Amino acid sequence: MARGGGKTHSWGSGTMETNDAPAQYDNRDEDCAVSVKGLTENWQKWSTKHQQYQKHNPFSRDKTPVSVQRHRDQHGYGKPPEGSKTEQRGKDAHSHICREVEELCRVIKEIGRSGEHNGKITVEFGTLFEHYVTISNKLVGVLLRARRQGLVHFEGEMLWQGRDDRVLITLL
Repeated sequence: MARGGGKTHSWGSGTMETNDAPAQYDNRDEDCAVSVKGLTENWQKWSTKHQQYQKHNPFSRDKTPVSVQRHRDQHGYGKPPEGSKTEQRGKDAHSHICREVEELCRVIKEIGRSGEHNGKITVEFGTLFEHYVTISNKLVGVLLRARRQGLVHFEGEMLWQGRDDRVLITLL
């Protein structure tokens, strides 16, 4: 026995001294086991969920994806899965752009003048640009969208500030 009345244990080349204390029930070991068990279960749930997610992720290195790529003639091609966050972001963006197109048409009505031969409201691109620049910096993109929707008409593919300031934009 070593000094102090403890037992001496030998592991390898070193020795360690312990005190002869009576064994006491320590419920921390049980709590630790429960929390470790809980952590293990939570980790396993997360891991399983993540593996399922990765099977649907087209950028995953998983060689056996669950989702099948759709072809052009199939329903849902080029669209996000229903109920997904991507679908919601697309809907939000669409409504935002629709509001911008409506705002553009309102501004054209306010600053434009009636045409002499057809009675439709027209405005020059330069004038519209000067008024609209305080509202949005995306005038040309919104004009192209409005033309695609059949709400406005102007000549040419694209409008450039300075070069196309005299081009008439007609509200349809």
